[in-house]
Amino acid sequence: MGGRRGSRTQRKHFKQNRENVWKRPKTDSSSDPQNPNSNNPPWQPFATQNPSFDEYYKEQGIVSPDEWDAFMEVLRKPLPAAFRINSTSQFFEDIRSQLENDFMKSLQAEAVEGGDLEPIKPLAWYPDNLAWQSNFSRMQIRKNQTLERFHEFLKLETEIGNISRQEAVSMVPPLFLDVHPDHFVFDVCAAPGSKTFQLLEIIYHSAKGGSLPEGMVLANDLDVQRCNLLIHQTKRMCTANLIVTNHEGQHFPGCRSHKNISIGSETTNELEQSITQLLFDRVLCDVPCSGDGTLRKAPDIWRKWNGGMANGVHCLQIQIAMRCLSLLKVGGRMVYSTCSMNPVENEAVVAEILRRCGVSVELVDVSNELPQLIRRPGLKKWKVRDKGVWLASYKDARKLQKNGIVPSMFPSGKNYTDLTNNKKSANGENVNSEDIVQLDGPVPSADDLEEEVSDLPLERCMRIVPHDQNTGAFFIAVLHKVSQLPAIQEKSASSQRKLSTRNELHENLSDQATEEINGLEVISGDGTDEKILEVASKADKNISKIASEADERISEVTSDDEKISEVALEADLVDEPDEGAPESNSSEATQGAADKKIDSAKTGEKRKLQMQGKWKGVDPVLFFKDETTINSIKTFYGIDESFPLTGHLVTRNNDANHVKRIYYVSKSVKDILDLNFRGGQQLKITSVGLKMFERQTSREGSSAPCSFRISSEGLPVILPYITKQILYASAADFKHLLQYKSIKFADFVEADFGQKAANLMLGCCVIVLRDADKSLSDHIQVDTSTIAIGCWKGRSSLSVMVTAIDCQELLERLSVGMETEKNGTLAPENHSELDEKQDMSGENGTSLEEHDAEAKKIQDISATE
Repeated sequence: MGGRRGSRTQRKHFKQNRENVWKRPKTDSSSDPQNPNSNNPPWQPFATQNPSFDEYYKEQGIVSPDEWDAFMEVLRKPLPAAFRINSTSQFFEDIRSQLENDFMKSLQAEAVEGGDLEPIKPLAWYPDNLAWQSNFSRMQIRKNQTLERFHEFLKLETEIGNISRQEAVSMVPPLFLDVHPDHFVFDVCAAPGSKTFQLLEIIYHSAKGGSLPEGMVLANDLDVQRCNLLIHQTKRMCTANLIVTNHEGQHFPGCRSHKNISIGSETTNELEQSITQLLFDRVLCDVPCSGDGTLRKAPDIWRKWNGGMANGVHCLQIQIAMRCLSLLKVGGRMVYSTCSMNPVENEAVVAEILRRCGVSVELVDVSNELPQLIRRPGLKKWKVRDKGVWLASYKDARKLQKNGIVPSMFPSGKNYTDLTNNKKSANGENVNSEDIVQLDGPVPSADDLEEEVSDLPLERCMRIVPHDQNTGAFFIAVLHKVSQLPAIQEKSASSQRKLSTRNELHENLSDQATEEINGLEVISGDGTDEKILEVASKADKNISKIASEADERISEVTSDDEKISEVALEADLVDEPDEGAPESNSSEATQGAADKKIDSAKTGEKRKLQMQGKWKGVDPVLFFKDETTINSIKTFYGIDESFPLTGHLVTRNNDANHVKRIYYVSKSVKDILDLNFRGGQQLKITSVGLKMFERQTSREGSSAPCSFRISSEGLPVILPYITKQILYASAADFKHLLQYKSIKFADFVEADFGQKAANLMLGCCVIVLRDADKSLSDHIQVDTSTIAIGCWKGRSSLSVMVTAIDCQELLERLSVGMETEKNGTLAPENHSELDEKQDMSGENGTSLEEHDAEAKKIQDISATE
């Protein structure tokens, strides 16, 4: 219980949003130093020092003594800004070219002349010049026109989703996962979503020809508010290959199929052909930590930091990592990472993982990957500090009765006990004699501590320190799952034992029935009919009772049999020690925990199935099966039959008649949703799918032949399959639409285009930008470079259904070199009756203005993440 209480305290701390302490607040009269009546002192920056920090990390040997001053000097400076180009954006090459040939060269020239500017530069270790770093102050931005233009460029592209702002070292862990386009990837502690976005980029960038990749990302976070932040971040990706869930990482559900549940008209045989257990090819395990690697962007940590912060999250980190390994496929890769420099959260956790998993998991040497990334090998020795006392081994903790310390925090991981405690753990439980060393002699002084040295290959881990490449600090370890974990194998053996019980029950039933029959034969010899009838009746009852009991027990064994693998995943894979108690290696305890899980599963199964995943505060995920609506959409837009709509559409509304949004999911996500349904909706899904269709809510929209329009987010996916309600505009007419938002049919530059637009059916249509050498009647082969927007064909005009910020982005891309359009504001909006701000309302009636205001709040919150 101690461990859980400690971890819950830490989790509560992690939920709190961190203020931007580098930003000086506005001065008011109460804190004005010129005001004699001021009660409060003027604002002062945080002191970027902490004696305890210095003492702790000098003792741990994170860096050598001769580079300590350089390490601390950089650690006290604000962190440079870093950002990444979204490689899946259709304009990513243009953006990279603009950075390389415009901003970088201009700033380099000004740096040479003025001497006070640092040019922006790509991160040398990130592939394809897609990650960049800049280091300018607000004062420099205000004084320099090129910097101001660069700053506006960053803001616009970030809001569109073409650029993601992310700390440089935070970009490293996904690069070591070796993600392929067909991989199922699990991001266990995903908020605020920068790494999730990066993982999706990798999957999409390596997919073929702009088609949806076969893989997917499942992003999870403990806190609902942080899940919302994650959803907002990844929404800019416009992906159908993402599921966002809300669970504790260490208790993530073992989502398995119950074969006796059918879906619609599907048969059991069809279900058995689909996936029956949710396992992942890759897992990113970026766990909650003390966060002292982020001191440069969060200097408030300086005053809060103490040597015991890492001790409080150590056990939670092990639990999350072990749970992630249990969800990893054999042959898969997991990256364990923290933004902490503390070995108790880093090497100690990795060492404990390797001890628990044995030969099933290996620590991968990735020193040859990303050669331009400067990294340092992991430590093989370290100490633990608790309440001002240094501890070199668990022996010291036992003698000093340090109840918050566990053996896994130390390099050897050995447990120690004295001669008088009869080999009992700190909480009174029996422990095995293996890896236990008896105490002898007095506790040594701090100067005489005998340091333990790990015999595991921890040098294969990597630690990134700030002064090597002017970044934050990070720790990364790459793990490869060679075979099933030991606990899973143990559960399999238990499963075999339970299966053999079935045969024993059958034998017992046969034996008892035989005895009853033999009793009848013996009695029948004395010729007493009444006794024969009496014994026969009794035998019938006994046989019936035995058969009933046997069937019930056999049913239980079968049910247990089906759940045994799920229990192995849901139960802790090995006994998790309470904080302050040494680990117990008792297989009986593990089996007992599994049996309790089985009993709980049996009693709660019916309740789970009845709930059907209606999590409190979370809308259900339902497959959209209204054939009338689906056929109406197909007919209106002429959607080619090769595009898989049926079975790939989901909603979050139980009432099909009032569905406002229809989402599209990829094949991989569809399979997981099917599995989740068959398993009793164990996953608490907060977001899934790509918004593909939206119901028309305006007066004019309700009279259109099709009541759903194509969403801007979903248009790139469905565009190649649309054969109706689509027109190809010249560059002039396309720009005019973006500028003026609504144009009457007679006012288009090309009269034929205006006539074709007038001939379209009332409702949503798609306008594609055609090349200059193409005529209006030419069919254009759609590819990743095709530019298209959704519009509304009204009774007398054509109106765009794209946000103002998207219009601005497209105009700038189409007007390269035209500085007046590039830097000036657009003409006032001239929306038609189908005004986008009114029409694009949310499921609960949220207007676009409200949505933008909420997005601004979320951006402010995530600025320091």
